[in-house]
Formats: sequence, structure tokens, C-alpha cells
Amino acid sequence: MQSRTTTRRRQLGATMRKLRARSGMTLEEAGRLVGVSKATVSRYETQAGPVKWLVVDALCRQYGASDAERKAMVGLAKGARQQGWWNSLADSIPESMNLLLTLEDEAVREDHFCCVYVPGLLQTREYSTALQQANELRLGQKEIDRLVDIRMKRQAILTRAQPPHLWAILDESVLRRAVGSPEIMKAQLQRLLTENESPHVTLQVLPFAKGAHAAALGSFVIMGGAEPSLDVVYVDLHAGSLFMETEEELSRYRLAFEYLRAQALDMEASSSLIHHICKEL
Repeated sequence: MQSRTTTRRRQLGATMRKLRARSGMTLEEAGRLVGVSKATVSRYETQAGPVKWLVVDALCRQYGASDAERKAMVGLAKGARQQGWWNSLADSIPESMNLLLTLEDEAVREDHFCCVYVPGLLQTREYSTALQQANELRLGQKEIDRLVDIRMKRQAILTRAQPPHLWAILDESVLRRAVGSPEIMKAQLQRLLTENESPHVTLQVLPFAKGAHAAALGSFVIMGGAEPSLDVVYVDLHAGSLFMETEEELSRYRLAFEYLRAQALDMEASSSLIHHICKEL
């Protein structure tokens, strides 16, 4: 099974490469400044082998990284050998899920736009089970339970001492799409109403009445790091998962989210609409 070492190391390498590129330094220049070889700097960026946090710290300082960026990278370097809670849940977790769980475990905020289903962090067990049962690839009950267990365990980040801030914008179709029975949908909508009272959750609904909107990109999540430069966009595709981190990609999705946030109902009006739809059931 892929371990958290893989995902932390991947994120560390990609970000160190990005920070060096931003500084305009070559591998050789960076190595000379901190007293290591060009090959060592390259190895840190290509995710090959172990890393020393003191070298990571020194490189970040030479690259002109912010304190938040440097501390985040040092944290990744120090925790590169740690195992995530998901390590014990299954014999095999795809690398894309492994990376998602690691990014989510370390995010300080998550910005979701959902145009099909309720985001996983806010799903009830019954709603999540109904989604897995509707999968075009027929799954056995044991596999369905395994996937639902992982999703439920993910939700623990919302109740820890310092939870990330979850900002979710739901297209009205998400609320009206019948997943499972009416009872399952009622319970799911009630869960959304409860979560919208949490100080760490902001929930908005994008109503049909708004007409055309900035959602041509489809559903997406912006995983927020301690600094904007550490953000990653996650898109769940039919054939797999896509992670994007270039400044051009981030700017496009950030702008889309800002437009969607401006077009959606405020929290109070959103809760009112959810309550109305719940009563219709």
C-alpha cells in the first residue's frame, strides 16, 4: 500500500521545486548556498530518497520563502516518515486518494463547488452508501462499507481542535437530486442545516433562479495551505483524480470560486432554501 511518506514527499518535492523556480536559482546555485551538491537539491525536488529538515529550512530561506511557507515545508520534511490514519483501513489505496487524504489532513481551508453531490465531508453515512450503491461499477457490500468508512473517517478533521474552514457552494441541483430514499435525503439536508451553524463551515446555495453562472469548470475543491502558494486544486474525474498547482490554474479556479460566491445566496437564505426543500420531501 502507498504510505503517507509517498504523498508528503510528493508535495514537498513539488513545492520545493516551485519555490526555487520562483527565486530564479539554478540547482547548482541553490546547492552552493546551503553547502550541498546540485544532485542533492535535485533529489529533494524529485521525491527520491529521504530529506533532512535542516537542509529544507536552509533552502527555503535562500529562496526567499515566507515564514509560513518555510514552516510548512519543514513540517512536511519532519513528518515525511509518518503514517496517516488511512494506512490501516485497507490493503490498497490508490495514489490519488492517498494524496487527497494527505492534502486534506493538512489543509487550513477547503473551498468546494459542488454541482452534482453533497461534498464528502458533509455527507451522512446513508447518503454516502447510496452513492456507492449507484456506482456504474457494481461493488460488493464489503467494498462499499470500506469506501464509506474512509469517507466518514475523513470528516473527523472538522471536529479536531483546529479544524480547517470549509466553504461549500452547492448548486440547487445537489439539494434536489434524490439520492437514496426521501428519508435519506431529509437526513442529509438536516445535516447541512446543522453544519451551516458551525463557525468552521460556510454553506451557500446557488439557486436555479440565478440562471447561467461561472460553473462551467464543474465541481472542484481548492485545498488551502498556510500560504496561497501552497494551494492545490482537486478535481474528481470519472477516469480518476486531477491535481493542479500552477499559478495559472490556481488563478482560474480562485476567480471562478469568487464569482460563484458572489452569485450564491448568503448563509441565512441558503439555510432557508434547504429547509424549504426538506419540507417538500
